[in-house]
Amino acid sequence: MMSTGATALATPSTLMGLLWPARNDARFAAIRAVVLMVVGSALLTLSAKVQVSLPYVPMTMQTLVVLLIGATYGWRLGGATVALYLMQGAMGMPVFANTPPMPAGIGYFASPTGGFLFGFLAAALVMGVMAERGWDRSLLRVTVMMSIGHAVIFVFGLAQLSLVMPFAKAWTVGAAPFVAATIVKTALAIALMQAAWSITRRNGSAR
Repeated sequence: MMSTGATALATPSTLMGLLWPARNDARFAAIRAVVLMVVGSALLTLSAKVQVSLPYVPMTMQTLVVLLIGATYGWRLGGATVALYLMQGAMGMPVFANTPPMPAGIGYFASPTGGFLFGFLAAALVMGVMAERGWDRSLLRVTVMMSIGHAVIFVFGLAQLSLVMPFAKAWTVGAAPFVAATIVKTALAIALMQAAWSITRRNGSAR
């Protein structure tokens, strides 16, 4: 039972499950999960700081990183990684975009952009579920998958933003300025996933 519980976050069918397979060993599985979660949350923090400042919602690379974490980790480990990142911000660590000058903490989730954070978690879970069903392995399916992931983030983000302003304005400030960047990030995510699977398959056939 201990071994089964420790390996619950491991998903062999995902890209990370193949690149760094989990063993049937509770201690190794726990260390592996912690390492991947810490690395993933660190990448989310770094991607939050690479941004273009815009009114209300800054443009960052976080959506790209969120989708890739979900797609490569699977829904359990991907969801846990994004949840760890959100917990760090809730505890006051300056991991979110615009912190500083904005104060981090639980209050950040109630800000106009807080919905996007909830969208990150939802998108990571959706990407993980789809990846575990093979949607990340073909060009057409991964295109649909990444498009859905970005759509999930925008749905959550716009839903909260529209609580403090009319939906038309929420769309103008929270979605319209990001359409071109979202297309580019979606294409980049697709290219990275296709390249990673191509290398993995090539190495697998070489063995």
